[in-house]
Amino acid sequence: MSTSNTSSMDQALDPRVAAEQREKRKKIIESSLSKRHRKEKAFRIFGFSAVITGLCFVVLLFGSILIKGLPAFWQSSMNVPVYFDPTIITAGPKPVQKTGEAPAHYQERYIAWQTEMGMVDWDALIVNGLISKDKALEAKRDDLTSLYTSSEAYRLRDMVFADPSLVGKKEDLKILADANVDVWLAGNINRSLPDDQQQLSPEIRQLADQLKAQGIISNTFNTNIFTSPDSRSSPATSGLAGAFMGSLFMMLIVIVISIPIGVASAIYLEEFAPKNWITDVIEVNINNLAAVPSIVFGLLGASIFIGWLHLPLSAPLVGGLVLSLMTLPTVIITTRASLKAVPPSIRQAALGLGASRLQTVFHHVLPLALPGILTGAIIGVAQALGETAPLLLIGMSAFVASVPATPLDQSSALPVQIFLWQGNEMRNFFEGRTAAAIIVLLALMIGLNSLAIWLRKKFEVRW
Repeated sequence: MSTSNTSSMDQALDPRVAAEQREKRKKIIESSLSKRHRKEKAFRIFGFSAVITGLCFVVLLFGSILIKGLPAFWQSSMNVPVYFDPTIITAGPKPVQKTGEAPAHYQERYIAWQTEMGMVDWDALIVNGLISKDKALEAKRDDLTSLYTSSEAYRLRDMVFADPSLVGKKEDLKILADANVDVWLAGNINRSLPDDQQQLSPEIRQLADQLKAQGIISNTFNTNIFTSPDSRSSPATSGLAGAFMGSLFMMLIVIVISIPIGVASAIYLEEFAPKNWITDVIEVNINNLAAVPSIVFGLLGASIFIGWLHLPLSAPLVGGLVLSLMTLPTVIITTRASLKAVPPSIRQAALGLGASRLQTVFHHVLPLALPGILTGAIIGVAQALGETAPLLLIGMSAFVASVPATPLDQSSALPVQIFLWQGNEMRNFFEGRTAAAIIVLLALMIGLNSLAIWLRKKFEVRW
């Protein structure tokens, strides 16, 4: 045996050397563990910081929207006792068709009555109501008409048109303040600006402050934002009713067209279609369509539905068809993912018990995949609800001052209405309205996503 081998055996048998080696290995292991723990701790801190940073941005976004938008749900108004004075409303009672009277003659008398009603000084009724609350306002009669929005006089006229028996009666009505008055009282304009940069004359500003101090003008909940369409002649009455109905019609079209076609296509491709190059090409194109910018679908819709099929411009029908095309790839992809998540053993067991391929899919696989399908469909609808670019290209950015009754009527949509208000020249008034509209749109989208989560939990099956 060599000397070197003997020496190594002696060292191996030496307890002191073995202890030193063990201590050395222990230090190496402890150093490695300490390094690994430091990395793990740093990664956790980094991940937690990323989550907190993201939440801070979300809170900042929602906080800024809420701070700007919530005050817009309240608006300056006046509770005025309006007396429908028969000495002012001198057009007489609404004409009634006499027995044997020719329809043309009756129509002539009715149009003449409407013309006389249109010439009535409806503003005088509102001004008289304000003066009845403070007799000192008689000296400022000419300035009082500048305090409320111009559409209120037409509202009185329409009320009498609908119910002529109001003549001679007194009604307490909420009269909306003019948009510029609301801006002044809400403090949305710098009061220290010189008169030539103010939207109201010094007399009107002083009168508005006086009535505010007296309690004649007060802040009340703004129901017009939900019940009225957009308006240019009377910005104070601008609302989301027309845009909301337009979005509702479009979402109904998306639900009726996109979801059934998307789910049926996904079921066929996943469960029945042969695996060959044709289906591979179809799958690649579906995935590519899901990544196509939404504005491209707008161009497609404008070319096909408006340019070729000559469907009406700015109609929810066209918007719904365009959004259906945009949503279809998302529905197909999420449905296929839900079907793939069902274990193959479910299919094998059903087929082994004698079920046909169709029965296996519709009686066993589809019910288990239903939570994921519903979630994908609702998320697709929520995505369509917030789209703006494709709707701009089919003319839904046009000003529409009415609420659509059918999907063929001209209309706007909630995201487009937000776009229009954001660019309005009365920025100090419509900035708050824009944020309020964003709150309404976000509430709808959060509601749809919450519904998707609830349905997923309700129908979720564990295996």
